[in-house]
Amino acid sequence: MYISSTNSTNTLMKELLAKGEWPEGERYLYTGFQTAGRGQAGNGWESEEGKNLLCSILLPPRKDLFYLNVLVSVAVHKVIRSLLFERSGLLSLCETVSIKWPNDIYYGDKKIAGILVENAILGSEVTYSIAGIGLNVNQTTFLSSAPNPVSLKQICGKETDIDALMHTLMAQIEALEAMDEAQVWAYYREHLYRREGKWLFAEREVNLTPSRILTNHPKEAFEASIAGITEQGELVLHTAEGEKKYHFKEIQFVL
Repeated sequence: MYISSTNSTNTLMKELLAKGEWPEGERYLYTGFQTAGRGQAGNGWESEEGKNLLCSILLPPRKDLFYLNVLVSVAVHKVIRSLLFERSGLLSLCETVSIKWPNDIYYGDKKIAGILVENAILGSEVTYSIAGIGLNVNQTTFLSSAPNPVSLKQICGKETDIDALMHTLMAQIEALEAMDEAQVWAYYREHLYRREGKWLFAEREVNLTPSRILTNHPKEAFEASIAGITEQGELVLHTAEGEKKYHFKEIQFVL
């Protein structure tokens, strides 16, 4: 379903579901402009009108919620890699695209796409999940305080048809949903940002809710390598003090 403008596709989809007004059998909502686009942990999402892919996807409920982040991240990653190869013919260009834990898509050290998965929970049961996606497509000037945005047009110098891109993404998600989950997990881990070598990380102070930041000032940086991702979505690091596991927002990459 397409709508020319809305505050946030995730917000609108949740409102329509709550009112019982969401069209039966529909899974996708995308727009040309968001007046209040949202990212992780309350961050905003900048998007020039008509320039980027902004959408939400209705996902079936499941207990292992982090897998939804894996599936959608892999879908967006595959679509971007395929498009860059189609435009350039350079495999080396595609290899610079990675999945930054938990679910951002990076080109080198720049962010090209972000994903926000939200879950509706009734009692102890998940009733539905929504994945919001912001993919920078044809925008070339970014005015927000976001430190490292990049778009497809900035990378390959060509405009991309956003409607066609949306349909490609829809097909990719449905193809992955039919795949063996172990294969999807393997792809996710194989294409992680900074998956090889040692890098600087910094811990962050959080309260009992892992996504709630108490301070934006990280602690002293330390060197570590990525050992893996647990099925619950924890980042596992090899540090000088041994192996440590971190929830989302308990740790950050030092860029």
